[in-house]
Amino acid sequence: MALATFGAGCFWGVEYFFKQIEGVTAATSGYMGGNDSQTTYEQVKAGNTGHAEVVQVEYDEQQVSYEQLLAVFWSNHNPTMLNMQGGDIGHQYRSAIFFHDKQQKTVAEKSKLDLAKSGKWGQRQIVTEIVPALTFHRAEEYHQNYLEKNNLPSCHLTY
Repeated sequence: MALATFGAGCFWGVEYFFKQIEGVTAATSGYMGGNDSQTTYEQVKAGNTGHAEVVQVEYDEQQVSYEQLLAVFWSNHNPTMLNMQGGDIGHQYRSAIFFHDKQQKTVAEKSKLDLAKSGKWGQRQIVTEIVPALTFHRAEEYHQNYLEKNNLPSCHLTY
């Protein structure tokens, strides 16, 4: 199994979208990108840790490609919004791709460039950061499968 990690605003909706993909064996909400070795949701939400809300995706490369995961990532958030998605504002809600190896970095950079060239977002700059994966901190259990546990619709944003 391979790993991919994405930050695209509130992790509840991001987790939901990735779980819909055949070949994804797990999508786990958590935190990455900050300095704290131990962190909690309240600390991350306050914006004091440097962490982003992320979803770590475990997937079978024989069934789904990293490129396909990137396509889901790009299509389910606004990558032109700096440090915010919808009503969630702060560095912890940034658009980010945390790559796990050189190949992921190369593929992610190409996909970002292709998206910018596509004109989908007009003249707006794609602000998604592409950075090395750091330690993944699993979010508290009540955040896992949050939308399903609480019978909520997805929190897909419209643009």
